[in-house]
Amino acid sequence: MGAADARQPLRRLVPLACQHVLAMAATPVSAVFLVGTSLRLTPGQTASLLATVLVLSGAGSVLQSLGVWSFGARLPFVMLPGGAATALFLQIAHVHGPAVASGSVLLAAALLLAVTPVYGRVVRLFPPLVMGVTVLLVGVSMVRVTTQLLVGASGSASSHTLAAAGLTVALTLLAHLLLRGAWRQSAVLVGMLGGTVLVVVTGLGSFTPAAGPAFSLPHLLPYGTPEFDLPAALPLLLFSLTSLAEATGQTALNSEKPDLGRDVPRLARADALVSLLGGFLGAPPMVTSSENVGLTRLTGVRSRSVTATAGVLLVAAGLFSPLSRLVAGLPTAVVAGSALVVYAMITAMGVEMLGRALSRIRPGGSSPDALVVGLALTVGLLPVVAPDLYPDLPDWARTVLGSGVVAGTLTAVLLHAVSSLRSLTRRGEAPNGKFRARALLSLVVDASMGAIRKPTDFVPEASSRTTEGDSS
Repeated sequence: MGAADARQPLRRLVPLACQHVLAMAATPVSAVFLVGTSLRLTPGQTASLLATVLVLSGAGSVLQSLGVWSFGARLPFVMLPGGAATALFLQIAHVHGPAVASGSVLLAAALLLAVTPVYGRVVRLFPPLVMGVTVLLVGVSMVRVTTQLLVGASGSASSHTLAAAGLTVALTLLAHLLLRGAWRQSAVLVGMLGGTVLVVVTGLGSFTPAAGPAFSLPHLLPYGTPEFDLPAALPLLLFSLTSLAEATGQTALNSEKPDLGRDVPRLARADALVSLLGGFLGAPPMVTSSENVGLTRLTGVRSRSVTATAGVLLVAAGLFSPLSRLVAGLPTAVVAGSALVVYAMITAMGVEMLGRALSRIRPGGSSPDALVVGLALTVGLLPVVAPDLYPDLPDWARTVLGSGVVAGTLTAVLLHAVSSLRSLTRRGEAPNGKFRARALLSLVVDASMGAIRKPTDFVPEASSRTTEGDSS
């Protein structure tokens, strides 16, 4: 029996599970308050959404840890609302409304379920270079959206609001620098709670918990019937595909003897199933997180019974609504300050990923990869710096190009494919000096997937048979 299947005695199981809950609690709390504040939800609605997300996180963690049929990786994982996924959910909701955002979650989850049988080919569409562009654009785009929490309807932020947000950022930074272990992983939550205390004490804001019952169940269709708009859903559709690449790395990191062809599709199916449920409950997409991997290494305990127990505790916390109502009273400026930290980290992750992808370029040298990144970021940043750049285009084109994440990611995928094709042809590997149309199309697709085949694969079938006959 491997370490993941080892069972812990109850006296160790509960404390270890509580550590995981503490390490992951900041993510659902911050995600829900970003959604609640951005969509102008009432404190009661925000409390209900938090309860829903906690229940989904707990149920998803149990599913990934224990597994049911072909759903769940059966590894010590936890499931949370993804930071980038929540950012894209809010981006869609901000432009098209929350009903379209919920419909986009359902479409993305359905797509993820559909592509798991061809996981090996789809994941190659998003090499580290493309992933870095996507993550960086998500972070930058959401910093712009978060500023709207600060300025509000008036269009300008008051000095009290800026001070409250600044205090929250400062406390989060201090917590990250000074704390260790699970407490350091909860730096955003510590900063949020500490910021609330300081804001209330100094008179910069108020804390007003929501009223409601002691026990509540998630509400079905809180934004009304989901609406399906394919162009509007593109950001989350692309995210669902890129999540396969992240799932691959997480599975390899969190498994003693990884079987990626088996475990990653199982993990993706569980993400898709819980996200489908969340789409009907008003939640952003749910993704398996690596937040607990550092904690398992710190404690030396990789048992999936621990993460399953943590999931049960999260479900209990979600159903016990007084906790959700207390957290729903956090001041908007504090939530905005925490959001800036979260999206700053996402932006930094994108920079780090691009740094690794471009590290092979020698100083003073040139590389098509650098140009691909530069052009993709330019296309992705255009709608961020000039939101009204495409007013005369058709609706579908304005939706695609107006989303920096979609425009930049598609540009990176296409340019990476063209760059790979050019590199191959410059080496003189095209048979007979040219490609047939079918071979060229196949090569572009395989180049974009990072799986360029041998040039002999493109020799016409008739020519191959002739060669075999001559040789015999």
